[in-house]
Amino acid sequence: MTLVRIKRLDIFVLKSFGILFVGTFFICLFIFIMQLLWLYVDELVGKGIPMDVLMQFFYYAALTLVPKSLPLAVLLAALITFGNFGERVELTAMKAAGVSLLRIMSPLIVLCVALGMVSFYFQNVTVPHANLKLQTLLVSMKQKSPELEIPEGAFYDGIENYNLYVKRKDPDTGMLYGVVIYNMTNGFDNATILKADSGRLETTADKQHLRFVLYHGEQFENLKDGQINARNIPYRREQFGEKTMLIEFNNDFDLMDGSFLSGNAMNKNMAQLVHDIDSMTTQQDSIGRVYYGQLKAGTYASHKLSRSDTTKLREFVEKEYVTRINVDSLYHSSTRDQRKEWLESGERRINNFKSELALKTKTVFNADKSIRSHRIEWFYKFTMSLSCLVFFLIGAPLGAIIRKGGLGMPVIVSVFTFIVYYMLDTSGTKLARQGEIPVWWGSWMSTAVLAPLGIFLTYQANKDSGVFNIDIYKNALRWVFALRVKRNISMKEVVIDDPDYTAISGELEKLTIACNEYTSQHLLQRYPNYLGMFVAGSNRDMQLLRLDAKLNACVGQLGNSRSHELLKVLNNYPVLSVNAHVAPMPRKWMNIAVGVALPVGVALYLRALFFRQRLREDLNAIIKTNKEIQNIIYERKL
Repeated sequence: MTLVRIKRLDIFVLKSFGILFVGTFFICLFIFIMQLLWLYVDELVGKGIPMDVLMQFFYYAALTLVPKSLPLAVLLAALITFGNFGERVELTAMKAAGVSLLRIMSPLIVLCVALGMVSFYFQNVTVPHANLKLQTLLVSMKQKSPELEIPEGAFYDGIENYNLYVKRKDPDTGMLYGVVIYNMTNGFDNATILKADSGRLETTADKQHLRFVLYHGEQFENLKDGQINARNIPYRREQFGEKTMLIEFNNDFDLMDGSFLSGNAMNKNMAQLVHDIDSMTTQQDSIGRVYYGQLKAGTYASHKLSRSDTTKLREFVEKEYVTRINVDSLYHSSTRDQRKEWLESGERRINNFKSELALKTKTVFNADKSIRSHRIEWFYKFTMSLSCLVFFLIGAPLGAIIRKGGLGMPVIVSVFTFIVYYMLDTSGTKLARQGEIPVWWGSWMSTAVLAPLGIFLTYQANKDSGVFNIDIYKNALRWVFALRVKRNISMKEVVIDDPDYTAISGELEKLTIACNEYTSQHLLQRYPNYLGMFVAGSNRDMQLLRLDAKLNACVGQLGNSRSHELLKVLNNYPVLSVNAHVAPMPRKWMNIAVGVALPVGVALYLRALFFRQRLREDLNAIIKTNKEIQNIIYERKL
């Protein structure tokens, strides 16, 4: 029976997760496609691209984005699934039956491993081919001429070497009125200008030219020759009743040969990447040895003296009878022409050496960058596949902790987690590609950060650790920022025993007396002694604890009242911080240690002083509220 129950539980968990995963996957895929479309909208809009080409673009784009959509879909589906389990108390029921969270997650872990394998297959087999096709389409789209759509009252430069102006268009007949054409095929200085009252524009049957038929116009052509340098430039003017122009304009979509894109690292599978990395590394080593030999020889050659310089140096040594050469003296003893020649020669050598070194450095850097890009792409196929499991280990325990289903909080957490992953992955990849950090570290940075987080969240959620108890963090924030806790008492739907208002009125009177006694005894308006609070002080105020117990007892009894007015006043009672105004630590030696550490001790002292002032205000508020409740009991005769 146990095995059957567990199998049914696995089927239930898989079914709950699978339905959400399919929906979130297509949502994520659609979002990524829209993002890609936004990047290349200029290459798609206004060019009359055929529908079948657009369908190919979206098809190949979807295939390339599948590995990126899978992790986000897993994260979002895991958050919603386990959030629904927690919100519908199904997760509590499973744990009550003795099934741990890790056991509940086990079938989904197996599923995520399978999804990682699917992602790896897509990246190694499908994505390189689809990415090559997609890049070929994008390059072909960029080369395609735009769709001809001449606006009214504005110049149109969508046709190369032509500017067209149309004053008015008739959409019914297709006639153009007030036509001006600037033909700059022979250059701007030799532009031909045509002006016509009307005209008609149409595409030839082969879609390689535009036929422009113009009516009743003039043509102006500049006759300036490049050899003529006269102030008056001749031109030719021609009037016509009808004139036909042919303008070259290829509006067909021609798919380019994408073989030149095959060298991109993203368009290769793992076997090709390994082969190309080995080939480029061997080639780079050979080039490096050649460059090293050339630079070494060139550097030594630049220090050698010419024959004339050597003769002059020998004569100088023999004449001066010196064994040590003073270069400055040799330089100043030379003629001005020699010094100028030496300086110019040295400058030329340095500039040539710098240019040669810059060229070789750039060549080596680009080759190393290409090798790093191939290695990054090789690691990327593993990291993106593993991210499916990592995102599940983050999403499932977070969903169990948050216990909120739907598309509210899970979407926020998913987007935040994916942004962190994307920033780490992008930064690491960029630094690795530039050679700032090792390739393996840049590629695995995002996984190295999020994988331990996922394991930690899974372990803590499986152990029901208090680390994820929201109340702990709320109380800690209240303690740090001294935030108040307000009462929220409302009328109960069912009241069994009505309060004994006569007895409660007497208890409120005793509570008022106790508040006054506490205020007079402890002198809350004065500053406490610093050493006295840390050396002899206690971290528990027993008198205030008894006073707070009386207050809560009265509030508990009055909470059963049917009077809206009384319940409204009852919320005016403050919630006392019974130990915040005394020594902070439970042991005397701890208080002494904190008090000696002046920065910490002064901060805690000021905090205690703040709570003493608040306690004085709270006791006055209790006395005031007691009187209001007593008046309501007396006036309403409760």
